[in-house]
Amino acid sequence: MVLKSNGKRSFGKAGEQIAADFLRKKGYKIIEQNFRFGKLGEIDIISLENEYICFIEVKTRTGTAFGLPCESVNKRKQRNIIKLAQIYLKENNLTEKNVRFDVVEVIAETIKGSISVKDINLIRNAF
Repeated sequence: MVLKSNGKRSFGKAGEQIAADFLRKKGYKIIEQNFRFGKLGEIDIISLENEYICFIEVKTRTGTAFGLPCESVNKRKQRNIIKLAQIYLKENNLTEKNVRFDVVEVIAETIKGSISVKDINLIRNAF
């Protein structure tokens, strides 16, 4: 995948697209990407997997020197994602559905403007 610019934001967005493609290959149906509501933040990916609506946080890093990517999904971030999920479910009349919160870790590097994936890890029921 080629990055449009060399900033952190584009690196993260590229990681989200890599994660979405990875999830599709695993049988997930992507419903929405980058769901935002007000200033609460965003949910990177909302998808269906079997009987679950999955709210997925994607963390893209160049390595694990400062810990695993999933470790940056702290309690505050989890609370925001849960609030956003509740809003999404209510807005879409899905409050009776089974829900799960997953994290996808993408370890990648940028080489001459292209992103190369070193590792990708799906954590189901991350929180």
